[in-house]
Amino acid sequence: MPASSLRLRHALLMATVLASPFIATPSHAQTTGAAAPAAKAPLPNRVNDVLPRWLRVRGELRERVEGIDNSGYTDGRDDVFSLTRVRLNVSVTSPYVGATVQVADARVAGKDVGPVAPPFRAPFDLRQSFVDLGNAKTPVTARLGRQEMAYGDQRLIGPLNWLNTGRTFDGGTGVVRTKAATVNLFAASVVRVFDNRADRSGNGNLLAGTYISMPKVIRKATVDPYVIFHREHNQLTEARVPGDLHQGTVGVRLAGGLPAALDYNVEMGLQRGSLGSDELSAWAGHWQLRRTFTGRTTPHLTAEYNRASGDESPTDGTRGTFDQLFGSPHDKLGLADLVGWRNISHVRVGFDVTPIKSTPITVNWHDFRLVEARDGLYAAGGALVARIPAGAASTHVGNELDVQATHPITPQLALGVGYARMFTGDFLKQATPGRSFGSGYLMLTWVFLADR
Repeated sequence: MPASSLRLRHALLMATVLASPFIATPSHAQTTGAAAPAAKAPLPNRVNDVLPRWLRVRGELRERVEGIDNSGYTDGRDDVFSLTRVRLNVSVTSPYVGATVQVADARVAGKDVGPVAPPFRAPFDLRQSFVDLGNAKTPVTARLGRQEMAYGDQRLIGPLNWLNTGRTFDGGTGVVRTKAATVNLFAASVVRVFDNRADRSGNGNLLAGTYISMPKVIRKATVDPYVIFHREHNQLTEARVPGDLHQGTVGVRLAGGLPAALDYNVEMGLQRGSLGSDELSAWAGHWQLRRTFTGRTTPHLTAEYNRASGDESPTDGTRGTFDQLFGSPHDKLGLADLVGWRNISHVRVGFDVTPIKSTPITVNWHDFRLVEARDGLYAAGGALVARIPAGAASTHVGNELDVQATHPITPQLALGVGYARMFTGDFLKQATPGRSFGSGYLMLTWVFLADR
């Protein structure tokens, strides 16, 4: 058995042992069927009960052990490592004004393959610091400062919380609420995370726009149109000359229910603009249909198709690769996060069941193909993985099988486990060493100050 597999088994066993003191065992009342009094949260989690109502605190510890086989599709490039993240929030509230500060510490241990800098490691950062004006009952609210941003399914803008460091923005957001719609406005700059110095935004980066949610336009559905403007300095054109990016994304998301216990989720975006002398012309779409079946395990069957345009020619002065901006891409196109929403045609079919209360088990199968043979394959974060400039002989990237489950051990402690396997297709076999890739994780999340 490979040493990495032994290390992974040992790490998972240790994580389970460390979690065991928190696992609730059935009480006598539960085993005999007698009614039991509602359990109180552990003492540290009741700290807000003794604090003034205007002061709230929350602490979260997340420990995740990850194991990887054949990193970079290279035989024997295996690794097992742990990711530790602690976040502490302090909020001061009043009827119309509030303030929140969040500090975070992210560490990585045992990682031997690849980088260990952000997004894996970022010791003691000021992650959020913002002021809120208004409240949930006022028609207009605003948030100013360093903050998370998340809209819709977070395909284009999200906090990326799966990563050890996550993502925040410096700027302002606002919400205008009417009976017909909720209008979100934002103007911010993404925060770059650094290992040994203060995180900062700016450097010509700007993300601005509006995201509108309208729940009454279509019966049993929500319609979310949006417009996003993105500016970035010192990007390279196709001629490898630095230029400024000016890009607009116009899109819409529709989500709702249909007869026969069906529900749907559709999102489409169109991009236009320029990067230096290059013209930008790209688009992307997401189409999902889900069927709910009756039964004790509440099964669901899901079918999904995703497509994002690619660049037909790397030298014609027109860039056709869709820009997925600053979304939360984890598990959007596969659990292993090997594929991003750029130059891709993606089919997913899967199902989930809940054999134990609050413990869904999900299984998905994916098929990936490049849209343009002269463009490349991009990872979930948007970085280029592999490209054959003359054009790939085959556009079939591969197939991925995912299995994952989550379980709330207590209201404060949650357990997650998952495994993904990418079976390489002809494109990856031509552009890389071509070995199948495997990754697994075991994750514990513990809220140790708030109720949950």
